[in-house]
Amino acid sequence: MVGIWKILIAVPVGFLILSYLKLLWTRSRYPPGPFPLPLIGSLWWVGLRLSPDSLTKVAKKYGSMCTIWIAHYPIIILSGFQTVKEGLINHSEELLDRPITHFVIKAFNRKGIGFANGHSWKEQRRFGIVTMRNLGLGKKGMEYQIEEEARRLVEAFSQRKGEPFVPSLLISNAISSLISVVSFGYRFSHEDDMFQKLMEGVDAMAQFSVSFFHVLYNFFPWLMKYLPGPHKNALSYMQIALSFAKEEIKKHKECQEPQEPQDFIDFYLIQMEKSKGDPKSTFSEENLAQSILDLFAAGTETTSSTLQWALLFMVAYPNIQERVYKEMEYVFGSSHSICYQDRKKLPYTNAVIHEVQRAKYILPVGVPRRCSKDLKMLGYHIPRKTLVVTDLNSVLSDPKHWETPGEFNPNHFLDKEGNELLKKNFCHLEQVNAQLLYGHFLCLSSKGTACAFK
Repeated sequence: MVGIWKILIAVPVGFLILSYLKLLWTRSRYPPGPFPLPLIGSLWWVGLRLSPDSLTKVAKKYGSMCTIWIAHYPIIILSGFQTVKEGLINHSEELLDRPITHFVIKAFNRKGIGFANGHSWKEQRRFGIVTMRNLGLGKKGMEYQIEEEARRLVEAFSQRKGEPFVPSLLISNAISSLISVVSFGYRFSHEDDMFQKLMEGVDAMAQFSVSFFHVLYNFFPWLMKYLPGPHKNALSYMQIALSFAKEEIKKHKECQEPQEPQDFIDFYLIQMEKSKGDPKSTFSEENLAQSILDLFAAGTETTSSTLQWALLFMVAYPNIQERVYKEMEYVFGSSHSICYQDRKKLPYTNAVIHEVQRAKYILPVGVPRRCSKDLKMLGYHIPRKTLVVTDLNSVLSDPKHWETPGEFNPNHFLDKEGNELLKKNFCHLEQVNAQLLYGHFLCLSSKGTACAFK
């Protein structure tokens, strides 16, 4: 009996030792990084979460391209503007894929845009970008919807009559209403039960994605699917949100007018009909439902956070707030309705909006990438399927490209006369914005911020 126990202990211990020796041998081929320990990898050095501070610490010691290990899995970290640009621009083909974890497969089934790869991702993303442009700020109808929602938001602020209040819920409701217009063609009442379930589902998935239980699920999927916990709640909310999206799709199919598409669902159903004879087409109701959730996930929290930071900076820097207000008063007076094209007449206000996005960017790291093929970069060979993470914070605080990276300084986006945006710095920010699933929602935040300032 004792002999059996010795074998049962020796086998897994031996396996762990061999795995660790393999890791040490493999490590020499990757960029430098903190020394990995058995089981925990580099977590002893960087902590449980990839915070901006921990990534800055790693880059300072090991360079702009380094490796951290989560257990025996390598993650390549790209830091600084030049290195991130090298990866995302010069090696975009090799870094097209997204990492597909066990939980992602269970929750999203490789559908939509945010969690798909290969041909499906390319086709869905291409359609999404084109359709968002068709529905975007160049259209008068959408421009009016944004102005109307901004007016409601400012009116809600005014009703507080100068008393302290928390604006987060009002802002989130305004943004989600706009995404409803884009997706469904009309805005929902914020008291609508089903719409609230949709938003709760999106929020639950966002919260779970950065939780410790998400990591546990991906390491022990065979065990976690039998255990209770927040992963069960997240999956349940996901199904409720998908059911809501599918119900809206059903309503659109019943009263569809192909000649006059009004929203994202209309355009998608038309594309489904066009693609019926194409065996390679990935257009389906399942992909459409997931893409709708992607719109809400990509647009709500990102745009809402940007607007909240903008308001906070205006409170913290009253001199900047005053200058923004005076510029708007000088250009438009007190009664002019601001449209998106007016940003060209407001160089300082536009610079402030961009500086908000630079100083407090809503994502500490870019959407993780996975090498779709072997990658040779900066003298290193990165094998296929390796995870690559871009440190966006390092790009937007790189002292080589920003005069005062640690300060809130709108002059980062102005020339010496203060009249026009510096194209170089604007491009830096736009390339970082491209990390988002739909950069078009940043236009909504710009528009909403300008109206809120007004």
